[in-house]
Amino acid sequence: MERTKSISWTPNMSRHQNGEEYRNPTEVKKSQIVMPCHANHRQELSVGELLKWMDSTACLSAERHAGCPCVTASVDDIHFEHTIGVGQVINIKAKVNRAFNTSMEVGIVVSCEDLFSDSHWRVCQAVATFVSQRTTGGKVQLRPLVPCTQAEQVEHSLAAERRRMRLVHSDIMKDLLTNKVQEAEKAVPAERTRVESVELVLPTHANHQVNTFGGQIMAWMENVATIAASRLCNAHPTLQSIDMFHFRGPSHVGDRLVLKAIVNNAFKNSMEVGVCAEAYQGEEPLRHINSAFMTFEIRDREGKPCMLPRIRPEPLEGRRRYQEAIARNKIRLDRKYIISCKQTEVPLSVPWDLSNQVYLSYNNVSALKMLAARNNWLLNSEKNKVSLYTLEEKQVLSFKVETEVDIPAERAFMLLSDLSKRVEWDPNYEWVSVCQDGASNSPSANQGGKVQDFILLASRRPPCDSGDPYVIALRSVTLPTHPPTEGYNRGEVLCAGFSILEISYFNQASPEVLPYISTDIAGLSSSFYGIFCACNTFLQENRGDHASTPQSQPPSSTLKSTQL
Repeated sequence: MERTKSISWTPNMSRHQNGEEYRNPTEVKKSQIVMPCHANHRQELSVGELLKWMDSTACLSAERHAGCPCVTASVDDIHFEHTIGVGQVINIKAKVNRAFNTSMEVGIVVSCEDLFSDSHWRVCQAVATFVSQRTTGGKVQLRPLVPCTQAEQVEHSLAAERRRMRLVHSDIMKDLLTNKVQEAEKAVPAERTRVESVELVLPTHANHQVNTFGGQIMAWMENVATIAASRLCNAHPTLQSIDMFHFRGPSHVGDRLVLKAIVNNAFKNSMEVGVCAEAYQGEEPLRHINSAFMTFEIRDREGKPCMLPRIRPEPLEGRRRYQEAIARNKIRLDRKYIISCKQTEVPLSVPWDLSNQVYLSYNNVSALKMLAARNNWLLNSEKNKVSLYTLEEKQVLSFKVETEVDIPAERAFMLLSDLSKRVEWDPNYEWVSVCQDGASNSPSANQGGKVQDFILLASRRPPCDSGDPYVIALRSVTLPTHPPTEGYNRGEVLCAGFSILEISYFNQASPEVLPYISTDIAGLSSSFYGIFCACNTFLQENRGDHASTPQSQPPSSTLKSTQL
């Protein structure tokens, strides 16, 4: 059986070999001075205008890669960090992160520039999904996108995880809706906030494919949602965030677009407005075009959020929307707390529950993939093809152990995913206890007589396509059912796990874990060598002749272990 070579991420290439500055071929930029005609009553750029510019820029990027017309399928959640005033310059940059079979993910970054002070700041970022279409109808099979820099490698890898989050969003909602919530007695009737408006789609509203421009539809939706929000408390609201726009069908020139909005629920300082767009022509029934949920705030003169009155929902459908708004607000807070924060800002042990498991897993897998993408590892020592690398970055010590294993990657993934078997090759592990729901694991490690235990969330990912690794990512979480126990020192791990394409093991940990490897880094021992030789033996003995090697995977694997 042939042995595969170690995989390594392509280094960050800022220049081509001929010396020219590198630029992503799908990258599209747009700059626009904000004029009074683009502004709202506060002389700030209308969010509707911004959405149109973002959508058109992202569409041009998608079409650069597809080589044919593209339409917007969805736009992920957008959180607006700052407003933009008249006279300032808005800069939008879009590029394709990854192409799947018939759809592609486009990353969008919006920043603002003040021409007088020469200051720059980020306004928002978003991820949009586009679908390529032939002029004769039908979807186009897209060619794969080859990332060239370290940053592009990371985004390419994380695109698959974001796609998974979109697909499981409805399941999270179903879980949260099982919890009933008491409605407020003194509240504003939701019916008071209802808005309905009709727009005739003219040729000026169409894109180059003669369909209604997606950005225009989003702008109209933002307009009616703002009116609904203002009716709740008779004030001008500020749009804070938008939950995913999902286009369910096309609209054409000549359509009558019916836009409906209503406040679904009001919380302490924010409110959720549900908005949908439906189209019809003549006597035909309404067609559902798009829907979204927008979060607004009311601010005082000092810019601080004001207290909002509670909402009394309408019967039946109104109560359903009321309950769903509470569930979405829980998801929104979890997502902002876990995903929007920088990696160093997220506490080591985040409380785990069913509602935030997807976002914790995303943070878990993304941290592991970003660690794998580092290109400045230094070889510390090597013994019989077992290599120890170190990396010091921002006062954090990282280490990586690599060795080779002749075993199908899929089989290695199955064996290493079962943390209860780690005791068979790692002498530092005494036992592994798995929670009943299977969401997290609590392994215990022993070093010099001092016993530590860890509560870990395990995120397991098979490859999205033949170029992706298998991933087993681990991170510390807290569980009410597993509090610290007497006799054990509760340790914490920020990021750990295996990346198998090959196989790569990564571990990002707090100082509790460093004693297990410190002597190896100092060159005073080679215990890591014995551990990974034992791991190699464990995998070889359990490879199983019945395990078939997928055609898309290499016949053997390289084991890489990285620990911080």
